[in-house]
Amino acid sequence: MYGLKNYCTHIIAFSLFFLTLLCGLILYNPATFHPVFPYTRNSVNRTSQQDELELALAEASTENRTVIIAMVNKAYVEGDDKSMLDLFLNGFWFGENTRDLVNHLLLVNVDQASYERCKFLRLHCYKLETDGVEFDREEVYMSNEFIKMMWRRTFFLGEVLVRGYNFIFTDTDVLWLRNPFQRLSFNENIDLQISTDSFNGDQWSQRNPINTGFYMVRSNKKTIKLFDLWYSRKEESIGQKEQDVLDGMLHGEVLKNLDMRVRFLNTLYFSGFCQDSKDIRAVTTVHANCCRTISAKVADLSAVIDTWKRFKRSAANETFTFGDLRHAACAHSWGK
Repeated sequence: MYGLKNYCTHIIAFSLFFLTLLCGLILYNPATFHPVFPYTRNSVNRTSQQDELELALAEASTENRTVIIAMVNKAYVEGDDKSMLDLFLNGFWFGENTRDLVNHLLLVNVDQASYERCKFLRLHCYKLETDGVEFDREEVYMSNEFIKMMWRRTFFLGEVLVRGYNFIFTDTDVLWLRNPFQRLSFNENIDLQISTDSFNGDQWSQRNPINTGFYMVRSNKKTIKLFDLWYSRKEESIGQKEQDVLDGMLHGEVLKNLDMRVRFLNTLYFSGFCQDSKDIRAVTTVHANCCRTISAKVADLSAVIDTWKRFKRSAANETFTFGDLRHAACAHSWGK
């Protein structure tokens, strides 16, 4: 009897040990482990507990951690007839192989009105806090508020790089008429690919005047350092927009010091009102640069969309060019 009782005791002890070991393996499996106390060191760290921005980036990202980012405020989502955001999205709808790209578009909203509009359209949305300042009206080109908004954008995009995401930044006054990924290089040795106001024929020439309305950046130590240096020059660049500061940096010693490779995009493919593409069969994006007001941009980009739709319906031997468009509203906008 004593032997049987001792045998049962051993069986129970072994069973308890086995169950304890099994529970330990389950609890400490990285796929199933959840800490009892949520505010541990790791949970405060962004790498273990995703915050709102991280979630937004992850939802919009491609498999290789690339996101398309645009930034809007109330002035860009509202309009008497058609808003800038409506026109921007129309480009994806009427473009070639561009509709699915909206799935990777993250719309960054700097005020509540634009955020609500974004959510209504069921896009990927992120509300950017701006320390009590809401850029909720049209900020005219080169006004003080315009310059502040551009610097706030630069700081935000630097944070995206720190989180390990590559991105294409696009202004909403850029029409995506073809898939730009087919014209952009995925060579890992190229750190930055940026649009130009005019193209001098050499994609590696630092003499090309840049435009920060459309560019692709690869996340790495060099580009993160570039954005840190760029933003650090904000206070000593009073009266300059962020594009002017970066342009000076890229034409100086910064690229050499950081060992960066920058590709300057050809306006034949990445067109703009400053220098129109001469070949509608090649054009990928059209930017309403060299233009001062939203209403003027909407008017002249609407003409671009109309020309594009006529081209798509035309016979193969018909000739179309964006160069025939005069961009009259934008030309007159400088007198306002």
